[in-house]
Amino acid sequence: MRNSLKVAKWEYKRNMKNKSFIISLFLTPVLFLVFFNLPLLFDNDQAEEEGSQIYVYDELTVWSSLKSQLPEETTENWHEIDTYMTEDEIMQKLNEAENTAYIMLTDQVLENGSVKVYISDDLDENFVYQTNILEQPLLAQRLADLGLTQEEAQISASGIGFETVTPESIDKAQSEGSNSANMLERIVPVLFAGVILFSILITGMMIFQSASQEKKEKVAEIVLSSLTPEELMKGKIYGYFGLGITQVAAWVVIILPFLVWRVDVPFLEYLFVPELLLLLFIAIAGYLLFASIFVSIGATVEDMNSSSNFQGMMFMLPFLPAIFFGPIMSDPSGIVAQIGTFFPITTPGVLLIRLALLETWPWVEIIIAIVVLIVSIWVFMKLAGKIFKTGILLYGKDATPKEIWKWIRQ
Repeated sequence: MRNSLKVAKWEYKRNMKNKSFIISLFLTPVLFLVFFNLPLLFDNDQAEEEGSQIYVYDELTVWSSLKSQLPEETTENWHEIDTYMTEDEIMQKLNEAENTAYIMLTDQVLENGSVKVYISDDLDENFVYQTNILEQPLLAQRLADLGLTQEEAQISASGIGFETVTPESIDKAQSEGSNSANMLERIVPVLFAGVILFSILITGMMIFQSASQEKKEKVAEIVLSSLTPEELMKGKIYGYFGLGITQVAAWVVIILPFLVWRVDVPFLEYLFVPELLLLLFIAIAGYLLFASIFVSIGATVEDMNSSSNFQGMMFMLPFLPAIFFGPIMSDPSGIVAQIGTFFPITTPGVLLIRLALLETWPWVEIIIAIVVLIVSIWVFMKLAGKIFKTGILLYGKDATPKEIWKWIRQ
C-alpha cells in the first residue's frame, strides 16, 4: 500500500506539471460558461427591450394610475413627460435617439380608438407589444366617458375568459409546484455525481496512455525492480483518481458560484443532501471499475497510436449506458432499466439516470446493484492485475485477445 501511494503521488505531481492538463483544467469550465451565456449574446430583441426608453405624454392620467400597480422592474424604462409633442417634433427626436419610443395619450386616442407608438429605426417593431399594458386602462377610460361608473368601466374592459377545469387539472395544479421542486432535488445531486464520474473517467483514460508510454520507453522493468506490478497498477489508479477529483474541484469553484448567481435555483440546498453520499459512492465505484480495465489494456499495447480495434473498443465501455437511455426515460422501472442496473459495465451510469427520474428509490435494487458493483470491482482488479503483470513486460507487439485470455487463466 505504501509503494502504491508513492506511485500515486508521483503520477499526480507529474501530471499537475503538465501544461496541457493545467490548461484543460481551467479552459473546460470557462468554455462551459461561454457557451452557457452564448444565447444571451445573440438575443438582440431582449437586449433592445431592456435598453429601450419609452416616453409617455399622459393627458388622460391613465399611465399615472397604472404605474403604481406595476412592478418597478416593468416601469423603470418608462418616463412621463409634461409637454405635448407634435409628430414632427417626435420624428426629430427619434432621428437623434436610439432604442426610443414616444406615446401621446390624448383625448384623440379615446375618440379614434387607436394609439400611435413612435419608435426609432433601430427598435424592433414587435416592441409595440410591450405597450399592451395600456390597452385595458384606456378601454376602461373610454367606457367611463360613455357614462359608466369607474367600477362598471373596469369590469367591462376586463372582458370574460373561459377556462376548462377537471378533477385531474386541479390535482395537477396543486402538485405541479411540488413536483418541479422534487425533480430538481433529485436531479441536482445526481448531476453532480455524474459530473464527478465523467471527470474521473476522462482522467482515468489517461492511465491507458501512462501504462503504454512506460512500456514503450521500457522503463517498466526499472520501476518493477523496487515494487510489484500490482502496486504499480494500484498506484496509477489512485493517482489518476486524485487528478479527477482535482479537476472536479476546479470546475465546482469556477462554475458553481456562477450558477448560484445566474440561475434562480437553490443549488446548494439541493446538493448537500444525505443521498449525495450514495451517489458519490456509485460514481467512485464506477471509476475503479473502468480504471482497472484501462490500466490493464494500456499494458497490452506497444504503441497507443497503433492500438488494435480490440483495445479501442474498450474505451467505448463507459458509454454503453447511452444504449439504455431511451427505454429508461420512458420507463425508469422497466425490465430494460433493471437489466442495465445489474449489468456491471452499465451499472454506474444506468443507476444514476434512474435515481434522477424515480420519485421513490427502489432500495432493494440499489443494494443489489451496489453488491454487484463491489464484486465486479474485485473481480476486474484481480483480472487486471494478471494482465498488467505480464503485459507491461511484453515488448514488440500488441497483445491479442487470445494471449490476454491465456494470461488470465494462469
